[in-house]
Amino acid sequence: MVSARAEINFERARFKAFLNEIASFVSRSSNELLSFSEVAEKLKIRSQWYKGLQTVPLDKIVGSLGRYMDFDRAFLPLQSHTKERWKKIDELYERGVPMPPVKLYKVGDAYFVRDGHHRVSVAKEKGQKFIEAEVIECKVKVPITAELKPEDLPIKEEYIEFLEQTKLDQLRPDQRIEFTIPGNYRTLIEHISVHRYFMGLEQGHEIPWEEAVISWYDDLYLPVVEAIRKQGIIEHFPGRTEADLYIWLITHWHYLKEKYGPEIKIEEAASDFTKRFIKRSG
Repeated sequence: MVSARAEINFERARFKAFLNEIASFVSRSSNELLSFSEVAEKLKIRSQWYKGLQTVPLDKIVGSLGRYMDFDRAFLPLQSHTKERWKKIDELYERGVPMPPVKLYKVGDAYFVRDGHHRVSVAKEKGQKFIEAEVIECKVKVPITAELKPEDLPIKEEYIEFLEQTKLDQLRPDQRIEFTIPGNYRTLIEHISVHRYFMGLEQGHEIPWEEAVISWYDDLYLPVVEAIRKQGIIEHFPGRTEADLYIWLITHWHYLKEKYGPEIKIEEAASDFTKRFIKRSG
C-alpha cells in the first residue's frame, strides 16, 4: 500500500504546478513541455543513433513523446490520472529502491522523454540534479538549447528552410544566423538574390547561386556583423541577436546611402545607428 507521505508529496507537486500555471499566465511566458513529434516535424529530424547509457542533467529535459500535456515545464504533474503511478514511484524513491534508467531523445542540447515520465517528475521534485538515461540522439541542422520553447519552433523551421535553400551550413560550417523575429530568413533570401543580380551586372554573366551565397555571407553579412560587434550595438538590445541587428542596420545603411550618397560605409552607418538609439533611449 502506498504511504500517506506519497499522497502528500503528490498533492504538494500538483499545487506547485498550479502556482506555475498562474505565474506563466501573469508573465505571459510558456510553461509547456515540448512535443517531440512536433519538434521532429518542424526541425525535419531524419536520422537517429543510439548513444547508450548517459548521465543527463534533469534541467535539460524539456519535452516528451506523447505525454507533454501531463506535466508542466518543470515536470510537475498536471493531470489527476498520473496520480497513482506518481505516488508509486515516489514511494520507491523514499525507500531507496534503485530505478531503471529512463529513455530519452536528445536534440541538440535538449532532451525529450520516451519512457520514464514519472521517474523524471519525482526525481526533479526530490531536488535531484541528474538522472541515468538511455539516450537516442537526433541529427538536426540548427542549434537547439534547453531554453527552446514551443513558440520558438516556427523560427527554427524557417532557419532550416533557409539552410536547405542556401546550403550555407555546408558552404560555411561556422555560420550561426539566428533570429528572434519570424520572417527574416525570407528577407535574407531576397538579399542574396539582389546581391546575385548585381554581381551578374558587374561580371557580365549569370552568377551560380552557391557563389552568390558565399559572396553575400563573406562580403556583406560578416562585415555588417563585424561592425555591430565593433560598435557594441548588441549591448543596447537585450534579447536580440546579431542577425536581428543585421536586418535593422542594413536597412539603416540603405536609408543613409539614399539620403547622403553611396559612399557611406557600413561602419559609418553602424556609428549613426548607435548614436540615434542612445539618444532616443537617453
